[in-house]
Amino acid sequence: MRKLESVEEFYQLKESGKHVFMFSADWCPDCRIIEPILPEIESEYSDYTFLYVDRDQFIDLCIELDIFGIPSFLAYGDGRELGRFVSKDRKSKEQIEDFMNSLAS
Repeated sequence: MRKLESVEEFYQLKESGKHVFMFSADWCPDCRIIEPILPEIESEYSDYTFLYVDRDQFIDLCIELDIFGIPSFLAYGDGRELGRFVSKDRKSKEQIEDFMNSLAS
């Protein structure tokens, strides 16, 4: 999963195509727990591009988007928010898959 480089890139990407932004941080233990399953989820939902958003690097963006807990997921399709899985709780593979399956296409 590649890292988001800039706020401008976020706004550009969310406008076209299908993207899932994973808000996380290197110091977050709950984020590290799901790290091993992310490649499998990315390949299972390959119609989406997944991007890692470092919460500390993009704190203003997190505030603007109401992302106050990590790990959290925010999905967009051609400029429209398709869904959000935002909380401070640890997420399981099943919960992430349920979120992905719930996205309106």
